[in-house]
Amino acid sequence: MSREGENALTANRLRMDLQRFAGEKTERGTPKKRSDAREKGQVAKSPEIASAFILVATISVMMALGPFFHEKIFALFGDIFRRQLSMEVTDANVMGLFASYTVQMLLILAPILIVTLLVALAANYVQIGWLFTAKPLQPKFSKLNPLAGLKNIFGLRSVMEFLKSSLKLIIVGVIVYLIIWGEREKIMSLAYVPIEQTLSYVAGLMVRVGLLVGVALAILAFGDYFYQKYEYEKSLKMSKQDIKDEHKNSEGDPFIKGKIKEKQRRMAMMRMMQEVPKADVIITNPTHFAVALQYDASRMDAPRIIAKGQDYMALRIRQIAKDNGVITMENKPLARALFQQAEIGDTVPADLFQAVAEVLAYVYRLKGRRNV
Repeated sequence: MSREGENALTANRLRMDLQRFAGEKTERGTPKKRSDAREKGQVAKSPEIASAFILVATISVMMALGPFFHEKIFALFGDIFRRQLSMEVTDANVMGLFASYTVQMLLILAPILIVTLLVALAANYVQIGWLFTAKPLQPKFSKLNPLAGLKNIFGLRSVMEFLKSSLKLIIVGVIVYLIIWGEREKIMSLAYVPIEQTLSYVAGLMVRVGLLVGVALAILAFGDYFYQKYEYEKSLKMSKQDIKDEHKNSEGDPFIKGKIKEKQRRMAMMRMMQEVPKADVIITNPTHFAVALQYDASRMDAPRIIAKGQDYMALRIRQIAKDNGVITMENKPLARALFQQAEIGDTVPADLFQAVAEVLAYVYRLKGRRNV
């Protein structure tokens, strides 16, 4: 192969490598993409954290309020066995009994329900803050695509969820096995103790199992949260071209923006040129700068700059002034100072008052005016 062919092949490969690199998602997600994802309900959140802490909190409440639950539950069942079994069965009695027991059960379960709700809200708030959106509830017919469903079933995320579930089952099984195996002699002797002691022992054993399982699941949940955060950041990755496209869409096409700014500049220039005939005097450099001044003692505190320009614009201002009979005066230092220190619509800077007043006085004398 000739050297020209080798150079062409090398250049083609380099161009292909650069194009492939430009398409790779190597950049962190922009704030706009993060905001859009959040509005869609796509956030880094692990449901395992809420589940684990709800389990621990529920068992803790049961331990703290054990006497309360014992008293209320025994009173409820005692009422059933002592009085309600002999009542007359009618629609009114049954409905009244059902309503009464429903209220009592809600009162018994209220501490657990309240703590569960608060822990669930806190676990979600710590992870994602306040977020309410109905977009995840909107139907997506693309999910009915069987090919997409198979991809989700056998995708990496599904495999990770399977491994996570398997790990939870193994952890729970191991904890239960170790605790029960360690208590096997006491469990075997329960046949010889009163029922109340049996229930008390079983309740304590369940609480211990629940707490250990909850703590183990909480540790696992933290690991799952960091994995979910990693996957979330990975899903937000963008290529350099994606960032350019987003910037173009959010800020507008630079070419169109340039055209709009150019049109705005032309319109501003036209408005400025329309003000030149109203000027009292045009102060020039003489060729590089031109500043048009207007002063009306009845409505102005100081002379005002109504137009200014440099080079070509200065020439246009002088030409319009000449066509409209506006006096032009050459004063290089004053023209440059006015051009640099003030903008169109501004009054003359205080340090230039004296020089401008002398120019206006001279102009008024030329026009035959006597009052400055």
